[in-house]
Amino acid sequence: MTTDSDTPWLTDQEQRAWRTHLDVSRLLMHQLERDLQPFGLTNNDYEILVNLSEAEDRRLRMSDLAASTLQSKSRLSHQITRMENAGLVRRESCESDRRGLYAVLTDEGWDTMRRVAPHHVASVRRHFIDLFASEDLEALRTSLTPVAEHLRERRSAL
Repeated sequence: MTTDSDTPWLTDQEQRAWRTHLDVSRLLMHQLERDLQPFGLTNNDYEILVNLSEAEDRRLRMSDLAASTLQSKSRLSHQITRMENAGLVRRESCESDRRGLYAVLTDEGWDTMRRVAPHHVASVRRHFIDLFASEDLEALRTSLTPVAEHLRERRSAL
């Protein structure tokens, strides 16, 4: 392995913080995914259902949905096909742009969202929120906000 002597290596404290973040991110997403399995959903499914349920008319352009879920258009298309087969969403043509497509939450998708959301929120509380004092949650949010803003800016510059 070639190293650049100018690279500012992580201190022990920085390394511990970074590794803890990685562990929490992986373990939490794994647990949330496990808690969605009894409903036949993945984290990606649930994120798409949330995005559509919060959108006007419960529909989003596929390109906007891909951007908001950080998926490639191709990957999202496969995901939507799977969710269409399950009756959760459908595709509709965009009247103003013949090339554009909307992903639309079906009534079954809306019912699924309403049924699963309380369980998902309970899982988020049990495995994350309730493990912090309220002031620690605010400190976490304050600490992570600059990272999220930095990454959003980098993403929008691409």
